[in-house]
Amino acid sequence: MPQKYTITIPMAGLGTRMRPQTWSKPKPLIHLAGRTVLDYVLEQFRTLPRFDEAEFALILGPNQQEQVAPYVAAHHADKKVRYFLQEEMRGQSPALYLAREMLDGPMLMVFSDTLIETDLSALDDEELDGVAWVQPVPDPRRFGVAEVDANGLVTGLIEKPQEMHNNLALVGFYYFRNGEALMAAIEEQMSKEVTLKGEFYLVDAVNIMISRGAKMRVEMVDVWLDSGKPDSLLETNRYLLSNGADNSPMAAERKSVAVIPPVFIHPQAEVLGCVIGPHVSIDADAQLNNTIIANSIVESGARINHMVLEDAIIGRQAVLTGRAHAMNVGDDSWIEM
Repeated sequence: MPQKYTITIPMAGLGTRMRPQTWSKPKPLIHLAGRTVLDYVLEQFRTLPRFDEAEFALILGPNQQEQVAPYVAAHHADKKVRYFLQEEMRGQSPALYLAREMLDGPMLMVFSDTLIETDLSALDDEELDGVAWVQPVPDPRRFGVAEVDANGLVTGLIEKPQEMHNNLALVGFYYFRNGEALMAAIEEQMSKEVTLKGEFYLVDAVNIMISRGAKMRVEMVDVWLDSGKPDSLLETNRYLLSNGADNSPMAAERKSVAVIPPVFIHPQAEVLGCVIGPHVSIDADAQLNNTIIANSIVESGARINHMVLEDAIIGRQAVLTGRAHAMNVGDDSWIEM
């Protein structure tokens, strides 16, 4: 009988690239396109065989569980979830190693800011020891990359390469047929202090597996969305809204609101005298009055009055209020505000 899958998601990072949004909440709980990043991360495994039997290992940092656990219990009560605390930020491999008691069979691993579109339904028939999902990129130097031989097998993974000849960027999504083999490689990696700039990267553990004879291939993805930086979060929001995550027809039924699709306006948000869109996501209990907003995310409870906003991320309970300006503008003047 096929074994159940374990899905491991490290999310203990400090989220420094998403500050100030992450001062008061974990990065996976940032909203976009009507849901949280975590919702989209968890749901991207829907095509996995026996998904309803899969177990999730969520690796959290200090002070994250008090927000993440209640959210998961409220919105994903059907999922089997265990939590592991990463108190010391030493890198990806030590984070995964915390969940080793669960990783004794087939497993998937995805980073908490990675969203891809892929079909996992054939994984039961996968004959190799691992799969790394990749996408060609113009400049691979800020990513990890996969080196592949003529037979399509991975010969090695390189974190942040200095050269441009290989552009198969690792998207942060992996399958391992045997989690115990990965854990054994991580043990060797940590015992030998195989690090990059003081951190233990997963690619080095995978390289140890390959050196021991593991066979791994790559899987190409067309859609790879990132939610780790403000600009990429807005880009992901645009993509999701443009591909079915909007509620534009419902939003357009509101009185005194002009909607430029695609948008998502939560039914419990209050929006009056506004122009909304395109590519705007507004969460529950937000209040917008006399505001023009485009390509933006407004979190729950935010208050926005008399503003013109574009490319904005407005956090929970934030308050923005504009005011009218008195001007005496002469001929041939040019004013930008």
